[in-house]
Amino acid sequence: MRIPLSNVAEALSARLDGNPEIEITGAAEPARCGADQLALAMSPKYAEGLPQGLARAAILYEGADRATYGLETALFVTRPRLAMAHLSRLFDPGPEIAPGIHPTAVIDPSAEIGPDASIGPLVVIGSGVRIGARARIASHVSIAEGTRIGADVLIHSGARISGGAQIGDRVILHPNCTIGADGFAFVTERPSSVERVRDGLLDQIEPDPQEWTRLHSLGSVEIGDDVEVGACSSIDRGTIRATVIGRGTKIDNHVQIGHNVTVGEDCMICSMAGIAGSSRLGDRVVLAGKVGVNDNIFIGDDVLAGGAAKIFTNVPAGRVVLGNPAVKMSTNLETYKALRRLPRLLRDVAALKKAVPKPGQND
Repeated sequence: MRIPLSNVAEALSARLDGNPEIEITGAAEPARCGADQLALAMSPKYAEGLPQGLARAAILYEGADRATYGLETALFVTRPRLAMAHLSRLFDPGPEIAPGIHPTAVIDPSAEIGPDASIGPLVVIGSGVRIGARARIASHVSIAEGTRIGADVLIHSGARISGGAQIGDRVILHPNCTIGADGFAFVTERPSSVERVRDGLLDQIEPDPQEWTRLHSLGSVEIGDDVEVGACSSIDRGTIRATVIGRGTKIDNHVQIGHNVTVGEDCMICSMAGIAGSSRLGDRVVLAGKVGVNDNIFIGDDVLAGGAAKIFTNVPAGRVVLGNPAVKMSTNLETYKALRRLPRLLRDVAALKKAVPKPGQND
């Protein structure tokens, strides 16, 4: 694939200075850039590597002079990271999936496949499934009965979709993610040890042996348009109502979302985060890596939780939280500063105890 820089500039909304007819095959770091690649030199630090490479064209930082770096063409953008997103889209063909339906795919006669769909080898599609136009489904995907999938979706190899799921347009499911597994819900004949501890805030409980009985999951999963679910992530189906993922939300690899959870629109949930059952997240919530969310709580719009935060209670809209348990960022930082002072404080207290006479010592 060779793309003229004039087309690249249009896709990036970039200002072009120099020869627009140069064709490039991709992008590279400045020091390793070939003559047919676009160097990514969006800061003076990165531009220092241009003399070591062979680039004829580069994305430069504002105020830079392309002639200084011996370039024939330079592109200038207002937001480099956004430009990277558009550039990467230009050169990413996605997985190779041949047009049409592979002969090894197993498709129930009642399933409806939209026009121009591509379905790879060893895909299994159950009864009553509906798949929208231009869907691209890679090998070894299984889609169970009654699932509805929108247009222009991309489902990578090994994804598993359980029955009754509702998936919107332009959704991307990465390898080996699971949509609609049974929720992790069990009950005992008498109040369990977990219930007793939670209700009474107990430190010690008496043993009461009893078996766990499964609560079967009768609900489904509903995923909005433009959602992305990372590799090996799991979204459990609801017990009665659906587990819901809002439009535009992005979910990283190895994320667990429990039954009955509702996630708002345009949220960002990073790797190894876990959201326990029946919790609700507002719009534009960001959970960094390894964040844990307790069950049955509400997190408001625009909340940002830092890495490894453990959220046990409701969080109001717009709050930035850190720590275990999660508290306001300013409180968390103040607490850690105090912890760092604790050894010195203990030494000071010990010295004061030595300096203060014990009762009767000077009698």
